[in-house]
Amino acid sequence: MIDLTNKVTIVTGGSRGIGSACVKLFAQAGSKVAFTYKSKKQESEELENLFPGFVKSYQVDMESEKEIVEMVEAAEKEFGKVDILVHNAGIWNDGTLETTTLAHWQQLMRVNLDSTFLFARACAPIMKKNKFGRMIFISSTAGQRGESFHSHYAASKGGVISFTKSLAVELAPYNITTNSVAPGWVDTDMNNEVFADAEFKEIARKGIPVGRIPTPEDIAGPALFLASDLARHINGEILNVNGGSVLCG
Repeated sequence: MIDLTNKVTIVTGGSRGIGSACVKLFAQAGSKVAFTYKSKKQESEELENLFPGFVKSYQVDMESEKEIVEMVEAAEKEFGKVDILVHNAGIWNDGTLETTTLAHWQQLMRVNLDSTFLFARACAPIMKKNKFGRMIFISSTAGQRGESFHSHYAASKGGVISFTKSLAVELAPYNITTNSVAPGWVDTDMNNEVFADAEFKEIARKGIPVGRIPTPEDIAGPALFLASDLARHINGEILNVNGGSVLCG
């Protein structure tokens, strides 16, 4: 039922995890996909080879305004337009209030929050010109409830959530909707280190009412839904995908 034929999607952080799952699902739905990666060149080339002519990768530093702007321009030149933005790229790490340095805080904000702003700002004029757009930002339940020992991460994702709601009103007159998908725990490469502790992973699983830790595909599916015509009247929504572990209104 979901058909994205003739649509062009940008997915950030597309070489692994949630981003890779989004690249595959959106391409399978018929969309051309331009995606970013940081260092995983081989994985990115493998994704391109899965969908020849439909998928193209770009190496982008999420802390570089210049590289972000150039990537969006290159994607528009390659595929003719940009209809959908799925901004997924981000970092996550521990840090108590006392041990988090200003440099650490600022780097996480640049990667998680500033890049969201930069991609949205670069894509908006293209979407306005074509009178169509879907912006989907991957946030986190941490951005809604806070998260001890990860206050910098929670603050960055809280910023993404507020940014989502702000753009939803600002861009709606141009037929552009803006929404966010907020996962809890996800079994991805980013969590490999913390999930290496089998006991902790089991505690996390038991804390999820549906009884399992989601896969990247469990997050990519809702993103695909928000990009489709099925969700054309959904705007400014924070879609929680956490198995009932965090019940945010």
